[in-house]
Amino acid sequence: MAKNLIIVESPAKAKTIHKILGADFDVTFSLGHLVDLPASRLGVDVEHDFAPHYIVIQRRRKVAKELLQEARGKSAIYLAPDPDREGEAISWHLANLLKDDEVKQAAKQAAKPPKKTPAATPARKSAQKAAEPNGRKIYRITFHEITSSAVKAALQHPTEIDQKKVDAQQARRVLDRLVGYSLSPLLWKKVGRGLSAGRVQSVALRLIVDREREVEAFVPKEYWTIAATLKTAAGQTFTAQVDKVGGKKLEVATGEEAAKLTEELKAQQPVVASVDEKEQKRYPKPPFTTSTLQQEAFHQLGFSSARTMRVAQQLYEGLEIGEAGPVGLITYMRTDSVRVAPEAVGAVRGFIGKTFGHDYLPDAPRAYKSRKSAQEAHEAVRPTSLARAPESLQGTLTAEQLGLYRLIWQRFIASQMADAVDRVIAVQIAAGRFGLKANGRTSVFAGWTKVYHETEERDKDAGEDTEPDSALPPLTVGERLALLACAPSQHFTKPPRRYTDASLVKMLEELGIGRPSTYAPTIQTIVARDYVRRTGGSLVPTALGRLVTDLLIEHFPEVMDVKFTAHMEEELDRVEEGDVGWVSAVRDFYTPFSSRVATAQEQMKEVKRDVVPTAYVCEKCHKFMVIRWGRFGQFLSCSDYPTCKTARSVPTGVMCPQPGCGGDLVERRAKGRIFYGCSRYPACTYTARRLPSPSDAGSTPAAEEAAEDDDRPTGD
Repeated sequence: MAKNLIIVESPAKAKTIHKILGADFDVTFSLGHLVDLPASRLGVDVEHDFAPHYIVIQRRRKVAKELLQEARGKSAIYLAPDPDREGEAISWHLANLLKDDEVKQAAKQAAKPPKKTPAATPARKSAQKAAEPNGRKIYRITFHEITSSAVKAALQHPTEIDQKKVDAQQARRVLDRLVGYSLSPLLWKKVGRGLSAGRVQSVALRLIVDREREVEAFVPKEYWTIAATLKTAAGQTFTAQVDKVGGKKLEVATGEEAAKLTEELKAQQPVVASVDEKEQKRYPKPPFTTSTLQQEAFHQLGFSSARTMRVAQQLYEGLEIGEAGPVGLITYMRTDSVRVAPEAVGAVRGFIGKTFGHDYLPDAPRAYKSRKSAQEAHEAVRPTSLARAPESLQGTLTAEQLGLYRLIWQRFIASQMADAVDRVIAVQIAAGRFGLKANGRTSVFAGWTKVYHETEERDKDAGEDTEPDSALPPLTVGERLALLACAPSQHFTKPPRRYTDASLVKMLEELGIGRPSTYAPTIQTIVARDYVRRTGGSLVPTALGRLVTDLLIEHFPEVMDVKFTAHMEEELDRVEEGDVGWVSAVRDFYTPFSSRVATAQEQMKEVKRDVVPTAYVCEKCHKFMVIRWGRFGQFLSCSDYPTCKTARSVPTGVMCPQPGCGGDLVERRAKGRIFYGCSRYPACTYTARRLPSPSDAGSTPAAEEAAEDDDRPTGD
């Protein structure tokens, strides 16, 4: 049996590390946190410096018991959870569990009756020594990639647990518990059971609600553009847009005015007034951080933030890639830094020169600057070995694993490649009192775009008006052009874009709300609580989400304030840096917060008592039904509640499409997913994932399955 034990979080990570180290080390896992605050009560002593009461998590007790048994008899134990605050806190809890178990085992040994041996014999001394703690060493090791060199280097340079990181994570956990266990029961009392609020999730929800109200308040304005199709003397055609009329910017608000100008333009002779041609460089983007990885995975792969992080965790912990066995394919994926190790920079520059040639390699390595608020604790997200090209892993990884790995691999290589160079042409055309413009762009040198193409978020609700620049034919100043056609086009100004997973993560990062490890769980929570729904990729608040937001803004303006929440994140960073004690940081928040909770208990409107009369009749007691608020928003309830407890979903106003049915479609839930079904179920079994338009009523679309299982997150 090996004398050394390494403890990680997951079985996959344990398997990869065991393959690297062989028989000299046993490797086991904790499945994340073994110890946490109790789920059934606050677990924080607010009267005594917010002392947390930690317990072994109920569902982890078997794992904890097995882990402690495996640790007994080991001379050295290495704690190797992820290299961040969360991992440091897990290590701290594990170390305390191991030390407590060691003391208990020593006490049991000491309580055994001594053997009858002479006092001075070696056997007597051996028994006394066995009754004492075995003095095993407990170390903390960290590595940012699960490769042979990184893991072995970490074992050669073990450290102690970073108590400042532990304190910062403990402050976050206590703060979130205080907020969750104060606001959630308040919402249960005032709105409906099962609701939740949180220090970060509620601010993220507010951003989405505020944006939706901007969209609703937006009044579109009509405007018109005029496009002309022109032909050169050589017979080549291109399109130009009317830019100015009479020296002033074109501003046309009506179709009549646009038509009048179009007719006037048809009578003019277009002449090339100027040709401005220049080369323009495009610089590569830095390698991925957590935020930019989630954004680009959304744009290019359609992944939610939670899906991106789940797949990235698999790539980091290690996957089977043929005879090589489990291998960690990327570096640690929770990071806000764009820093890259010098060894990795050297490797990628060598790869670029060998693969693409010297022209694609800058004279000096590129250095990128992280955000001002970045903690710089880890490298950027990159592949652990450039030798593992995505093509070589085809058929080994799943489609989603390969897609995300390819994105990371390509972005990292592109980040150290030469600039892309384009030839950009801006042409001005005179036609009487009209000024037209045309822009062209052609590639001179591909540079980093040889490997990677970044996408931009597009407004899926409204589309895009502008087309990307294309090549223009050769043009010279004074050249006369033939006007083949011109036509006006109607447009309307567009409202602000709704948030998507990508744009919300970007905004949270810019505002300093949350940290890399919190973006995905935050979005997942507000969607799971049905405060927000995904519609065509956009995050749209529900009526319940709006209601909860308004109540919290009214009674807890500090908690819902974006700047205040960002300030709390800075305070947690200061705790980690040792500038502020964690108890002091928690107290400064909790003192005014607790006063507001007490006031809200008395003054917050009890929404669940509000009812809206309807014309619907209860099928059991035949009394009218009313609309009430509950955990999943509004629902129909018998007006004679609690004597009659009949309840059902509020009809959507869309008739069931099944011919001859006559029922209404209502919103239903199954296994955490939302779908639409007929109110006459089980007589009619029509279901659909999306609500059909009213015009579809009477059609017979194929019924769709309701949904797959979707785990709801638990916590405060």
